[in-house]
Amino acid sequence: MNKFPDDFFWGASTSAHQVEGGNIHNDWWLAEQSGALKEPSGQACRHYELFREDFAIAKELGHNCHRFSIEWSRIEPQEGKFQDSEIQHYHKVITELRNLGMEPVVTLHHFTNPLWFSQKGGWTKFKLQRYFLRFVEKMVREFSGEVKFWITINEPLVYSSHAYLLGCWPPQERSLLKTVKVTLNMAQAHIKAYSLIHKIYQDKALARPMVSIAANLQAFELCRPTLKNKLAVYLRHKLYNLYFIEILLRKKTLDYIGVNYYSRNLVDVESWGIVHLLADTCKHNHHPLRKNSLGWDIYPQGLYKLLVSLKKYNLPVFITENGICTEDDDLKWDYIREHLGQVYKAREEGVNVLGYIYWSLIDNFEWAEGFAPRFGLVNVDYQNQRRTIRPSAKKLSEVSKTGLI
Repeated sequence: MNKFPDDFFWGASTSAHQVEGGNIHNDWWLAEQSGALKEPSGQACRHYELFREDFAIAKELGHNCHRFSIEWSRIEPQEGKFQDSEIQHYHKVITELRNLGMEPVVTLHHFTNPLWFSQKGGWTKFKLQRYFLRFVEKMVREFSGEVKFWITINEPLVYSSHAYLLGCWPPQERSLLKTVKVTLNMAQAHIKAYSLIHKIYQDKALARPMVSIAANLQAFELCRPTLKNKLAVYLRHKLYNLYFIEILLRKKTLDYIGVNYYSRNLVDVESWGIVHLLADTCKHNHHPLRKNSLGWDIYPQGLYKLLVSLKKYNLPVFITENGICTEDDDLKWDYIREHLGQVYKAREEGVNVLGYIYWSLIDNFEWAEGFAPRFGLVNVDYQNQRRTIRPSAKKLSEVSKTGLI
């Protein structure tokens, strides 16, 4: 048996729009009502009302941390009009976590935007960053005494590509120029937010916070060892995995690296064109692997390789998301156990991994995929909102409580 350290963080994650229900003031809600997406989020999991029940389950499962997001559109449903009742709600959320002995890991932007912000041009406009920074300042001044770990932006490259390149998320546009603008504006917003957060803590004479993003990392693997494929793997790792992180590292604005990891990308390039080099994947089911219900390859060793590749930055790493959607609970446990084995292996090689946060605590609204994918440690019956702990969650709880894997 291998043992994780006693101070290792164990937890699960949620995001506001995916679980709370009734987030009527953001861009996703509008797109859902217009019929532009598969199905509306509606009441989702009613976590807004049921968070105490959900946190009690997390405590029962031995979690000592929990990652969640604050919904900007609840706090500021109209430009400049902040809702104190909603701020108090998140105070209750954080207080409940603290009372249960769980470290809050707070995300400030998890894919959704207030409708008014989106209608002004959102992240495509450099000058609109000031609205996000105003929100960040208000939240950090409110919660700085209760929160140590902050994530400014969740998966910025996923947001920019899905919303402005692939066109599958609001505002469902397809523009390479806007994709680049959004990516760079988000980087600048994080850099400014990082300085702002640290200044607030300094002014309040509080212990130094830990501030990062949650970066979506993929394992880019060769289908065949051709020169084209080798170049493509190199380019994709640099562009999709490291580019955003390295912008922030150059500005010294990461206290740790938040890692979201799910799957591999099997690279097989048809021609030398740049689009092919950056996008082509194997179409012939070479090197087949087990898959989740969305068809993503299960590739635990990819997490190990990525963690080792981050070692050169000399920063702690926090697994802020790792999980599987499947109806096969044995497969869910295999996925968790095998990925934890790779995390342990990376730690043995000197990677300072602070903790492991599974995605997600409960089944939820999985964005454009709707409610069908089941990522949760806890099953949610969407007819009556009943929660049922899965056997895989109980197995993970033994690891959380003992550190043994």
